[in-house]
Order: sequence, then C-alpha cells, then structure tokens
Amino acid sequence: MTTRYRNRMEAGQKLATLLGEYANRQDVLVLALPRGGVPVAYEIAKALHVPLDVFLVRKLGVPGQEELAMGAIASGGVRVLNEDVVLMMNVSERIINAVTAKEQQELKRRENLYRGNLPPVDVHGRTVILVDDGLATGSTMRAAIEALRRKQPARMIVAVPVATVSVCEELRKEVDEIVCITVPEELFYGIAFWYEDFSQTTDEEVYHLLAQSEQERPSITRGP
Repeated sequence: MTTRYRNRMEAGQKLATLLGEYANRQDVLVLALPRGGVPVAYEIAKALHVPLDVFLVRKLGVPGQEELAMGAIASGGVRVLNEDVVLMMNVSERIINAVTAKEQQELKRRENLYRGNLPPVDVHGRTVILVDDGLATGSTMRAAIEALRRKQPARMIVAVPVATVSVCEELRKEVDEIVCITVPEELFYGIAFWYEDFSQTTDEEVYHLLAQSEQERPSITRGP
C-alpha cells in the first residue's frame, strides 16, 4: 500500500481499526516509544479503551549522521547494535560507548519528565502493544522488545503505520504479532515521507497526552 497519513493522530486511528480484538481487555496495555510514537499510541489506547504508558528507548546515531541508527538503548540497561551500520561506517567501540553514555543521560531525563517518581509499568503476564510512528532500521523497536522480554509479558504486538518489508520480517520472528498498514520495499525518503505533517513531537505534548489518557482510561498497574 502507498498510504500517506495527515499526521500521527490519523495514523493511530487507522491502526486502531486493525487492533479491535484487543479492545476493552483488562490484560492489554499500549506502550509508546517517545516521542513520535506517543500521538499514534494515544489514539490506539483511546479507541481500544485500554491504558497507555511510555517505554523509553533512545536511538544511537552515527556521529555526524545522527539520523543513521547504529543501534539503540532502552530502559533496563539494554543496548542493541546494528552491526551492519557499525561495520559500514567503521564506528569504533570508543565512539559507540560515548554516544551510549550521552543517550543514557537523555533517557534518564525523559523518564523523570514523563513519569516523575512513579515506578515503571508492570507488564508481567500482560498483552503489550508496542507502538511507534514508523520503523526504518528497527533498532529502537528491537531494543524495546529485548528489554520488555525480560519483564515476561504474556504477549507482544508491534503496531506501526509504516515499516519496510525487511524490518517487518525481522521483527515478526521476535514478537507474537506485527501490525503495519504501509509496507514499502524501502524507505528511500525516510518515515517523514509517509506523513503530510511530521513535525516534531514535543516533551510537553507527550506529558499532556499521557496525563489525558490517565484521566480517560483505566489506571495502570505499576511495579514495586
């Protein structure tokens, strides 16, 4: 399909129509990858009437070409590297560690900003729908999947508006289900090409959507 979306909210609304079997279930939780995944996930959680929270993941960009992901980190000390990119760009271990340290600081800042003193969400034994606004290399999503697997959810579903065929096939081996509307062979122009409005999601918007979702839908069971 060659669907383009007006914005992330429309993308979330369209994804929600494919996830109807998870509506009104007490075991289901929608987790968004900030920041761009939050508006998409908000619409899904709203339509399904299930709780929404964030799962913090940070891309590790190649210095000088930050949009090119050489890996990603996630809450819980998880790091996933894209070995093909590391080798192609000849990135040293020293540089990888330096970028990792910088992104860990940002990940911690966002955890404090979005969640405050609240503990992480409890996903043990639950059905988790992981949401982002699109997948190019899939590095951030793979980091999220690996980190969440350690928390032993009953089932993991990845839901995104757009992702390449190769990334979908790779992730299909790692989760129970992948739901994607637009699946081009390649993302020659990046994820932004598939949106008419791909303006940056702000921290304030993330905080607002999480607070609004907390008021509208069931509360979240959190860990100790």
